[in-house]
Amino acid sequence: MKSSVIVIAASLFLPGFVQADSLAALKAFIRDVHTAKGVFSQQVMDKAGNIKQQASGTLAFSRPGKFRWVYSKPYEQLIVGDGSKLWLYDKDLDQVTIRKLGDALGSSPAALLAGSNEIEKYFSLKDLGRQDGVEWLEARPKDRESTFDSVKMGFADNLLTTMELKDNFGQTTMLKFSKLERNPSLSPAEFKFAPPKGADVLSD
Repeated sequence: MKSSVIVIAASLFLPGFVQADSLAALKAFIRDVHTAKGVFSQQVMDKAGNIKQQASGTLAFSRPGKFRWVYSKPYEQLIVGDGSKLWLYDKDLDQVTIRKLGDALGSSPAALLAGSNEIEKYFSLKDLGRQDGVEWLEARPKDRESTFDSVKMGFADNLLTTMELKDNFGQTTMLKFSKLERNPSLSPAEFKFAPPKGADVLSD
């Protein structure tokens, strides 16, 4: 289960705000929100809608390409994007995995949060309208090799409160955000990582 969490986590951290519709809200978010931090809860469900995994923690990002995703429950994991590399640290395994961000960030859900302003270069966007007080947007990656089929974002009360990610294996990941801050002052150290002494280090 931990491997699926890592794949999902490299994609997340989003506060936003509602305008005339969800498309306008996303574009304004990309243009105006340069840093953010907050709290998240996560559920992973199978094709039948059964909950297979639950987790929670904190998040932060600084555009472009820098983010920090911390799982505190049910186990401790840390994911840091420093602008060029992605660092994945599993505390229980005492293992660090290093990956290149490169063009992969552009077509991943992470780009909707911490990427550049070229969202429509990588995603097809669709306004799904308003439901139960929430404005919904759908983003589909143009890269056919993406591991995600679609990402939905729900905006309510001037915040992007929900992300729903569907992968190519039929799983759905639901993320709920709270205590989100727009454009806080974040230390550069938040987006740096040095492997703990003695940890196993794996690199792509």
